[in-house]
Amino acid sequence: MILLLSAAHPPDDMRVVRKEGAALAAAGWAVTHLCPGAGGPLPPVAGVAIETVVGGSRLRRLPALYRRAVTLRPAVIHASEPDSWAVALLAGARCGARVVLDVHEHYPSRLDSRLPAWLRPVARGALRLAMRAMGGMADAVVLAKDGLAEDFPAGTRLVAVRNHALVPEGLPRRAHRDGPVTLLHLGAVGATRGWPQLLAAMALGPPETRLLVLGRFTDGSEPAFRAAAAQAGLAGRIELAGWMPAEAALARGAAEADVNLILFQPGEENHRLALPHKLFDGMAIGLPVIAPAFATGVASIVRSAGCGVLVEAADPSSIAAAIAALSDRAARVRLGEAGWRAARGEWGWPAEAQRLVALYRALLAEGRHAGRNRMFEAAVRRTYKAPDG
Repeated sequence: MILLLSAAHPPDDMRVVRKEGAALAAAGWAVTHLCPGAGGPLPPVAGVAIETVVGGSRLRRLPALYRRAVTLRPAVIHASEPDSWAVALLAGARCGARVVLDVHEHYPSRLDSRLPAWLRPVARGALRLAMRAMGGMADAVVLAKDGLAEDFPAGTRLVAVRNHALVPEGLPRRAHRDGPVTLLHLGAVGATRGWPQLLAAMALGPPETRLLVLGRFTDGSEPAFRAAAAQAGLAGRIELAGWMPAEAALARGAAEADVNLILFQPGEENHRLALPHKLFDGMAIGLPVIAPAFATGVASIVRSAGCGVLVEAADPSSIAAAIAALSDRAARVRLGEAGWRAARGEWGWPAEAQRLVALYRALLAEGRHAGRNRMFEAAVRRTYKAPDG
């Protein structure tokens, strides 16, 4: 059995379950996602069994994840956050499972926004040391996007399994029409994801342009957003529909939206390296995208696929000019068609899934560790202060 281990990801997470877990299950392996929740099993998702543990805060639930992982005795533990990496290494040491670390972000810079400038280099250095140590202990490291390999030691088995487009069968496609443009913002919303610049751009652009938000504010800034929209006279042109399941969100986007938005703001390394699901979701339903030129991963795809307009995301006038350009139906049709095809070709998920499956075939052919030795287990305990089972 392959165990997907999450300290924070939800039971039906897009990457962990619907992409990676589904690919492994389709290849014939039994796959379980062990993650936070109310406790106990949930209905399977995409062929993946779901099991949840309780434990209060993120830190407090780690012992429960460890104990359950050991009890399940998987052949491989695939962990999706740095704290779950440590739990996976300890559980693997106990039960002989091979361990795969899944790297979703540039973790050394993750705390930058919460720390004073003088402390950031210290925090980055400490996180890099921890990542190098854990990478050296793991059997493989999977990278969700380019630019993440440098934090792991030479000799680490690194495999790129990038977050490319998963296109469900029967996914609807946008039929672009003349008339006012509706902008779409999918997923997490926040000030550093560009809502202040977007509102300013809407105030500069065509007065009939609308905005549909399918997602949650993750930084507590929703009251400020509503106040700013009202002050700018935009409230009547904006719908905050909240979070909804991926299938429902894409169906609504295909029915109502004309342009997909990615407006990460400069200043965060994870924004520069971003490879968000929302880019590929928009491509998959035929929406052109407005995206930041500084975000190297996103910009390279937009240029290669010819599926959108790159902007200076910190400049509302640059965003407004892109919105005005995409008011032309012919432009939306051309760029949307390019993205639709790219999501089913070069930038589709199947090639990434094949790399993941090939890694697992190799790992499972190597068999279990004959119980990682007790000295190794003790070293992991001392390093990460993980709980005993």
